[in-house]
Amino acid sequence: MGKPTGFMDIEKFDRGYKPVSERISNYKEFVIPLTKEETINQAARCMDCGVPYCHNGCPVNNQIPDWNDLVYSDDWKNALENLHSTNNFPEFTGRICPAPCEAACTLNLYEEPVSIKSIECAIIDRGFDEGWIKPKIAKEKTGKKVSVIGAGPAGLACAQQLTRAGHEVTVYEKNNKAGGLLRYGIPDFKMEKHIIDRRINQLEDEGTVFKYGINVGVDVSIDELENEYDAIVLSGGSEHPRDLPVEGRDLDGIHFAMEFLPQQNKRVSNEGVPSKIKEILATNKNVIVIGGGDTGSDCIGTSIRQGAETVTQLEIMSIPPEQENKSLTWPNWPLKLRTSSSQSEGALRDFSVMTQSVSGENGKVTGINCVKVDEKMKPIPKTEFSLKADLILLAMGFVHPIHEGLIEHSKTELDERGNVKANTEDYKTSAGKIFTAGDMRRGQSLVVWAIREGRQCASSVDHFLTGQRNLPV
Repeated sequence: MGKPTGFMDIEKFDRGYKPVSERISNYKEFVIPLTKEETINQAARCMDCGVPYCHNGCPVNNQIPDWNDLVYSDDWKNALENLHSTNNFPEFTGRICPAPCEAACTLNLYEEPVSIKSIECAIIDRGFDEGWIKPKIAKEKTGKKVSVIGAGPAGLACAQQLTRAGHEVTVYEKNNKAGGLLRYGIPDFKMEKHIIDRRINQLEDEGTVFKYGINVGVDVSIDELENEYDAIVLSGGSEHPRDLPVEGRDLDGIHFAMEFLPQQNKRVSNEGVPSKIKEILATNKNVIVIGGGDTGSDCIGTSIRQGAETVTQLEIMSIPPEQENKSLTWPNWPLKLRTSSSQSEGALRDFSVMTQSVSGENGKVTGINCVKVDEKMKPIPKTEFSLKADLILLAMGFVHPIHEGLIEHSKTELDERGNVKANTEDYKTSAGKIFTAGDMRRGQSLVVWAIREGRQCASSVDHFLTGQRNLPV
């Protein structure tokens, strides 16, 4: 806890945003951090609740009351050490996690919750600013070799834990840089990519080896890796997108979100869009985003920054209540109406909308034809309407990982949803010395879940290789 009466004496205060007119002119982060004094004050609100449900709400089980108390005591270095004990990358979660810990905060039952996410971000950012974050190099080597396939948050967390345990770890990544969706899916205005680069530098200094531009299962066989390594971890993403099977789907101008977003991220980082790939831009277009989640929101913010004429987001689900009934939902993540920073920048939103078909001329999309649906998602008669559309972005989630190549050749068993099958006891697949973690195992999820699974998988791999558990689970 922080100050014993802090939750009564101090009102909740959180990070703010730069004005819309200023932030949409570039792709830089626009969150205004709390000052040191403001952060200490907010940490003081952490109450002596007896049973801290924030632990349960946080997938990596951050010891939130502990580091809140350390911040309140102005002991930032120990707060950082505590934070790192459960989370390899707080700078990622402090920026892009939706903060289920705050929904589970005991104070959230009757008041506003503690600003946990902002405090977490303040701790880690200060750690980097002060130079406290150094490579942790293993004192002894085990002589065991591990291959981690996929450099997203699950793979990076797994690789870092195993390297620190003394194993020789090589990460294979099909893209040119590490980060997975953190780098190529999440826009820079939510997290600038130098945030990832400094962590990769730390991993490399610790001894992790990265091999980029190698698509395992295509450029190199899984059999070759099995012959070379003592254990293999599959930590790729859930990359098979949910499609929209309607009339007109084949028209030019309809794209998956993950065809659109990575292009802009590559432009920002000067990586460049390959000439063989069709360039997708929202400039001067009427953009329709189908899907109401985070990816859809990222499409909105990117489209606005590219200079879209209009941006409309369509969601098939009915509009959630503006305020949850906390006595019914707490400490679970509540269903309620949320407006993201991108949505507040000028997008129109419509709920209970089903797409029936897409119209076009000369092979290009010109409009979208929709109908309102009831709570059972059945079309409501005489509610049909059409919208002008020059670009339609499909952000309806992902079905499962791509099976062709790596998964197909690894001969790992799949679960009923098409994910690589493994439990959370040992993260071991049906194929010998192959393990799996993250979205490839659990399906599309949050970065904080990926970090948790990467850490737990590393512990299981370490046990598999040494017969001991030298890493936390």
